[in-house]
Amino acid sequence: MMDKSEASRRIPQLRETITRHDELYYRQGSLEIEDQQYDALKRELAELEAAYPELAEGPSPTERVGDDRTEGFAKVKHRERMMSLDNTYSEAELREFDARLLRIFPEGKLSYVVEPKIDGVAVCLTYENGKLVRAVTRGNGVEGDDVTANVREGVPNLPDRLAGDAPSLIEIRGELYMTHAEFQRINSEREEKQLPLFANPRNLTAGTIKQLAGVGGRRLEIVLYGLGACEPRTFARQSEFHDAVKAWKLPTLEKYWMAENIDEAWKRIEKLDTLRHDFTYETDGAVIKLDDFALQAEAGATAKSPRWAIAYKFAAEQAETLLEKIDVQIGRTGAVTPVAHLQPVQLAGTTVSRATLHNEDEIARKDIRPGDTVVVQKAGEIIPQVLRVVTDKRPADSQPFDFAAFLKQKNIEAERVPGQAFWRLKGRDDPALIRRKLKHFASKPCLDIENLGEAVVDQLVSRGLARTPADLYTLKVEDLLELDKFAQKSSENLVSAIDASRDKEVWRLVHALGIPNVGAQSAKDLIAHFHSLPALMRATGEELIEVDGIGEIVARSIHSFFKDEEQLELVNRLIEHGLRIEEEAPAAPAEDAPLSGKTVVLTGTLPSLSRSEATALIEKAGGKSSSSVSKKTDYVLAGDSAGSKLDKARKLGVTIIDESSFREMIGE
Repeated sequence: MMDKSEASRRIPQLRETITRHDELYYRQGSLEIEDQQYDALKRELAELEAAYPELAEGPSPTERVGDDRTEGFAKVKHRERMMSLDNTYSEAELREFDARLLRIFPEGKLSYVVEPKIDGVAVCLTYENGKLVRAVTRGNGVEGDDVTANVREGVPNLPDRLAGDAPSLIEIRGELYMTHAEFQRINSEREEKQLPLFANPRNLTAGTIKQLAGVGGRRLEIVLYGLGACEPRTFARQSEFHDAVKAWKLPTLEKYWMAENIDEAWKRIEKLDTLRHDFTYETDGAVIKLDDFALQAEAGATAKSPRWAIAYKFAAEQAETLLEKIDVQIGRTGAVTPVAHLQPVQLAGTTVSRATLHNEDEIARKDIRPGDTVVVQKAGEIIPQVLRVVTDKRPADSQPFDFAAFLKQKNIEAERVPGQAFWRLKGRDDPALIRRKLKHFASKPCLDIENLGEAVVDQLVSRGLARTPADLYTLKVEDLLELDKFAQKSSENLVSAIDASRDKEVWRLVHALGIPNVGAQSAKDLIAHFHSLPALMRATGEELIEVDGIGEIVARSIHSFFKDEEQLELVNRLIEHGLRIEEEAPAAPAEDAPLSGKTVVLTGTLPSLSRSEATALIEKAGGKSSSSVSKKTDYVLAGDSAGSKLDKARKLGVTIIDESSFREMIGE
């Protein structure tokens, strides 16, 4: 275990890294690391925060459910929380899960249900009097996005009514997914149109269900297996509920097993591992649950996970194939990342033809060369990685790969970032970087400019019509008529789409600028705090850190970005072109507002309010939300798993309130 000084530096790094990956996975449907790497980061953070609780400022990302809520959807509260499962990768930890339950139930005979763990998007369906009335994503566990219309359109095999008798009200939980066949059909069509391919079925499912204009002709499937609220509650066991789901003619698990003890459960998991690739959905593990609902209720839950269930993740799959060549891809900040092009090979149920090589050091450490036979590994259905080289099969004339010489050969002017393992383009005028920035600016999570795709951006850059995002707003119909496949109508449509993007939300513009380390959620948090782009540009490092979720690394990135003359010129040009740069600030509260002049600190997880909702209520009632407890703090609003802030409040004699008292105080 590292000492306190090291931990004080490592904990904020881990929190920021985990929060970033949560943003990518839950809100953007994307992944940069494998599940096992992500879980290792969370485990390291949990151990450090347990060893040094005084360093654990605010709710920990280890104690919260990932949040998939996005703009544009109505928010609906779950009648019962939707939690996420703790993960394990070892048989020993699975048996420790059983041992913990036996300590709670020393006299009990614990029977389990073993189910396939579906790698999809969690959803909760509500049926009232047998009729489907609502479909909601997990969200933050307390509330989610209402995706009823998209589920009705995109999941044709989901009955609108339950067959036979059913409770008057029932929440049925499961996973949305996309079959291998549908995923391959969509990617084949995109390949024919020379469009970028989707990475995996899970990410495409997440993006499809969150499309504001319907699911766009993509077919989704659903598998249902979990029970939420139920009135009247007529089920005693999970296995009984599975039988009911089948009787209602709902899509459900192809296979599940009963186990009278943990030994039997382990045998069922091993059996599942031999069958899972025959299922129509991605299965990356097994879920082990207590069968008895009464015992589940007695076992209870932590802030984010039930104590009566656990997910066992299967080991990453591996395959041997030929590395045909090494190429690079350019990121939005100019980062140059090596990628392996592989002889196509079947892995984890899909055909793999590319793998990440991470950086120059990784290539050198593993001595990876074009023409090598390599072992590739895939976990979590993301772009796989090259695990190692099979040197016995290396060609006799093979030479070590020289990354710098390769870049020079491809006329890519880049330099290695001092103290880092990656390379970045030298000149901001590099066509590859210009194209990447324009594509990012116009992408759906940013300004969402319709019809401004990759092929169009490539033509704009190659013909000298656009060098920066600001140039897009100078384009005229006659300029676009020069492009391939552009006629009068298509040119007018693109000019109109660019013009319409001027009035998009300010956070989208902040995200579109490509500030290093600032994703969509960070952009939303920043604008919610500062209310305008000019105010954000003027903010000091100390003011930036005051924003919830913004750490020192992100604050430095923002501060440096707006001190750069070229970036300032771009922003000023965008402002001159009339892009929206201000959001309306909340109206000032009346002097007699319930919390006028009061400072409130939030800690822990509240029963029904998210952090942002609670903060909004505090501000609406005239109060100020702060991130740290001091003698000037008037109230600490505490929920489950409150940490060191609660202890400090007690020591300082600060008034501690729960959500119920808070609501009463503000008249809610």
